[in-house]
Amino acid sequence: MGVLRTVLFLSFLSSLAVGQAVLAGVDSGSAIPKAGDTALLVRLISPSNSDGFAASLSSTSKASESHLTPELALDVYQRRASQQGSDLAAYSAATVIRAQLPRTSQQGEFELERHYAAPRTLEFKPVRYSGDSFVKSNIIARLLQSEVDHVQKGDTVATAIIPANYKFSYKGTAQVAGRDTYVYQLKPHKNRVGLFKGRVFLDASTGSLVRTEGKIVKSPSFFVKNIEFLQDFADFGRFTFPVRLHSEATARIVGRTIVDIENRDFQPVASTVETARAGQ
Repeated sequence: MGVLRTVLFLSFLSSLAVGQAVLAGVDSGSAIPKAGDTALLVRLISPSNSDGFAASLSSTSKASESHLTPELALDVYQRRASQQGSDLAAYSAATVIRAQLPRTSQQGEFELERHYAAPRTLEFKPVRYSGDSFVKSNIIARLLQSEVDHVQKGDTVATAIIPANYKFSYKGTAQVAGRDTYVYQLKPHKNRVGLFKGRVFLDASTGSLVRTEGKIVKSPSFFVKNIEFLQDFADFGRFTFPVRLHSEATARIVGRTIVDIENRDFQPVASTVETARAGQ
């Protein structure tokens, strides 16, 4: 699972509309309730930290001696993203999904355990749910099932944040959650479902992915529009995972839809090849 190849969560959007599913696999054995037949679509976005929804930019870089150059940071990120796809054997984490429908004042919160095993197995174990049943079956369950489908299909390369899919343009520096980052404008080469126009923030010292934000360039369904997102990442050992995702979208049936996803307590397992390489 190439978690650095974004927007694994953005792929959710493709399936939330009218019976489609983005990330999931029925054969994965995930404990996910079946979604209802109501046609609706949601967009995801990660909640911002105390620094606000969007980080402010600085046109002049105050690179310290420990900082990489913007070009080197981007190269390191791309190599890390590619390597993680092959080095990650499995992981477990705790996930909390919150969804809101402001128009109808409906909401729900689902806490789960997630377990991934390379290359195409993702399972969820429900812990607790509180809220409206409509939100559970028609929004959150669809999100979970779409994630499992996406992993089973193994199609993350099509939406990966790599030069094959995007043009990168360096735009300056920014502070994100107290970290110095380089900011790159992303413009997709094609208007394809799952791609977005926006920005990516890389740690100026390590090249690690810190944040992505933007707007989906092509809606996955007639039933949804104006899909925007903000997603935060964190390093766990040698691996990088998405820890927060905030999104808001406009669905033609239910109106504005807000989804927040938090992931914590990641326990990654390296492949035997990566483990042997690290021990040399």
